[in-house]
Amino acid sequence: MHGEYKVPGGKLVVVDVESEDGLLRRVRVAGDFFLEPDEALDAVNGALEGAPADTDAAGLAARIDAALPEGTVMYGLTSEGVGIAVRRALARATDWTDYDWQLIHEGPQSPALHMALDEVLTAEVAAGRRPPTLRVWEWASPAVIIGSFQSLRNEVDADGAARHGVEVVRRISGGGAMFVEPGNTITYSLSVPEALVQGLSFQDSYAYLDDWVLGALGDMGIRAWYQPLNDIATDQGKIAGAAQKRIVGPGGGPGAVLHHVTMSYDIDADKMLDVLRIGREKLSDKGTKSAKKRVDPLRRQTGLARETVIERMIQSFDGRYGLTDGKVTGEELARAQELARTKFGTPQWTARVP
Repeated sequence: MHGEYKVPGGKLVVVDVESEDGLLRRVRVAGDFFLEPDEALDAVNGALEGAPADTDAAGLAARIDAALPEGTVMYGLTSEGVGIAVRRALARATDWTDYDWQLIHEGPQSPALHMALDEVLTAEVAAGRRPPTLRVWEWASPAVIIGSFQSLRNEVDADGAARHGVEVVRRISGGGAMFVEPGNTITYSLSVPEALVQGLSFQDSYAYLDDWVLGALGDMGIRAWYQPLNDIATDQGKIAGAAQKRIVGPGGGPGAVLHHVTMSYDIDADKMLDVLRIGREKLSDKGTKSAKKRVDPLRRQTGLARETVIERMIQSFDGRYGLTDGKVTGEELARAQELARTKFGTPQWTARVP
């Protein structure tokens, strides 16, 4: 069995392993990482040899740490990263390059339709009728998107939203509220087969699916990193938030993962504060006294036009994994429009947690 895992901000770890009688056998760890001294690699392999095959990534990492020679230096590599690569090998996880990725980047659409498209396209990936898809959104109107489990009245000032013409919609994924305006926001979705994140914990899957965009930002001169559980941050502050939803496949079989990210290209902080109810507890948790300081837009950090940032992101994804132009099919659009009408555009769904 073969597993690969790119350590966030680090290097690729490759593991080849067999499982016999419930134990790991013939373990071989490799990759483009740096490790000193040389014998530390033998210690890593030896620590994994004979380990129970059901040991989780943290348990495997503990075995490795206990076996490493004193003074071992890992660069681009972590013990947990090796453990995750082992788990992915045993789960027979796939890799990004195993798929033919499709890009959808169409004209502006309503907030409710965007919510519906996420659900429909990810369900199509789960059913095997659509290839893994990167969808870049364009917004037809300003909106607040609240998480699946958030209280509507606790998160949104209804008077402020009405005053600014901001539509409020609820998505199917968890996480916090996002304030978006056309031209000021970059949003994308990944609809991927569940096999791509096999062997990863929920938290690790966020970092794994965000890694490509960190590379794209790096190419634009921004040193960004994944900040658990679901943020992308820089030295200047948070620039993006991510959310996920797992969708079960037909008949309860292997499904798909929806991973979507909203990035602040620019932001009207005063308007945001007029629409969102951002409590002191949330701000203190983020280590700042001002909501305006929580988000630092990409416009200021890159000096690039929004369209250029999006183009660079798409080029980066294409360079890593390949990408062909696609579109929402007529059938998918019809289903999404129906969902927008009967679910995402209804007060019952939006206020399901009052």
